[in-house]
Amino acid sequence: MHRVGKGGVGRQVRDVPATGDVECALVDQRRKAPALRVGQAAEMLQVSVETIRRWESDGRLRMERSSGGQRLVPIAEVTRLLAERRAQPVDRPTVAGSARNRFPGIVTRVEKDRVAAVVEVIAGPHRMVSLMTAEAVEELGLKVGDEVTCVVKATNVIVEVAARRESRS
Repeated sequence: MHRVGKGGVGRQVRDVPATGDVECALVDQRRKAPALRVGQAAEMLQVSVETIRRWESDGRLRMERSSGGQRLVPIAEVTRLLAERRAQPVDRPTVAGSARNRFPGIVTRVEKDRVAAVVEVIAGPHRMVSLMTAEAVEELGLKVGDEVTCVVKATNVIVEVAARRESRS
């Protein structure tokens, strides 16, 4: 368990499960719904933080607040907006592309059985799905909300995880 919050007189401190990176524990404690910080959502949607806030005030995007008052965007909202964008016609056709691409993104789904696993990642406007062994998911410690990079070569999608940051406590 990690202690989060600001201690001291009149300050709330609570325990959260150890996840390796406390910042990734962006889960609404009331409903256990995975959510992203506003900056992460803006990066995934390729818009500014100001646009995210404007969309909230216009009613286009629903935001929640953490128990500490931080604005969080449910992953379902980001996924919905990306799906709407994919459904719109492309303004310009792709003329050329690279066979070796790296897509930083956020894990939005992990399904596994005893042998195989499906990992879905939203990377900017792209939805990447990787099929891998259940053992690989365990070794990488993949879970919804993790920041990862999908590496695409030919028809394979490889998921990389950056080295875990050490806690400064």
